[in-house]
Amino acid sequence: MKPLLVLLVSFGVLVGGTHLFQGQADFILAGNGAMAAMLAFTAIGHFAFTQGMMRMLPEFLPAKRAWVYVTGVLEIAAAIGLLVPALRVGTAGCLLVFFLLILPANILAARRNLNYQTGATDGPGPAYLWFRVPLQLFFMAWAWYFGWYLPVV
Repeated sequence: MKPLLVLLVSFGVLVGGTHLFQGQADFILAGNGAMAAMLAFTAIGHFAFTQGMMRMLPEFLPAKRAWVYVTGVLEIAAAIGLLVPALRVGTAGCLLVFFLLILPANILAARRNLNYQTGATDGPGPAYLWFRVPLQLFFMAWAWYFGWYLPVV
């Protein structure tokens, strides 16, 4: 999955870059910077694939386009918040809730075999959940560890 790749590659680049330029790796910066890069990447999808992402939402939810845009803006705000030390812990806490709240949309999309980029029903289907649910838990653990658990410096 692309967001996981963005997260891990960004982390590697930031660990290597901080080691190269500071003489030691800055894991707090690398962990939060990588999550920020991933969130910025996924936020782009909210604006590029709005129609498909609207189909991820339950029927009863009104103003689907607005929900997709708002969650994209929230991801951008979270990306910024993780990079500001004074906001990092609060942002990480909000991200834990956010990741938990968006999980049902991912489950619904998988049950509908939704391809969120096109809005068609030729997506990976329920088998995708074997990857997506643990991935969501991994994102939550990452946000908690780098954003909340490690000390603010």
